[in-house]
Amino acid sequence: MQLTLEFGGGLELLCDSVKVHNVDVVPPKGSERLIMKDLLSWVGTNLIKERPEMFMKGDSVRPGVLVLVNDCDWELSGQLDTTLEEKDVVVFISTLHGG
Repeated sequence: MQLTLEFGGGLELLCDSVKVHNVDVVPPKGSERLIMKDLLSWVGTNLIKERPEMFMKGDSVRPGVLVLVNDCDWELSGQLDTTLEEKDVVVFISTLHGG
């Protein structure tokens, strides 16, 4: 499944400073659909190069990371159970900043 993943607010630093990734993610074996929980696992394994604890907490993103699926807050679409479709755009933005 072709997806566009965007990282901002400093999260791009965890991905070799690359903000936009055009990726091809295969749904898990035995499943016909890809959900956000599967995508987050894939991102943690394939894109996050350093300090994964700054992005993930358990199976989800850390508090303070805003997740948008096609410009819609994932909290309105089911969070980890949000079903992804071909050509979706998923944006991860850190809302936490040091002072």
